[in-house]
Amino acid sequence: MGKYKDTSPGKAFGIVLRELRKKAEFTQENLAFEAGIERNYVSLIELGRNQPTISVIFKLAKALNIEPSKMIKLTEAKTSK
Repeated sequence: MGKYKDTSPGKAFGIVLRELRKKAEFTQENLAFEAGIERNYVSLIELGRNQPTISVIFKLAKALNIEPSKMIKLTEAKTSK
């Protein structure tokens, strides 16, 4: 668990999204364009202020070339149990 022991699922998903986006060398704007969502929404998700719907998770995963389930697994690893 480490530094993520008190992390809520929403905040953890934002951390995962930011990590995956940077690994893919996307800006928030690039990712938003590829996923068909607003750039400010990507920012709000990464900050843990907004929670994406299942549809948005699937769009983000497709844009990042990753399975949605993998994003959830990575998120789960960063949350408190």
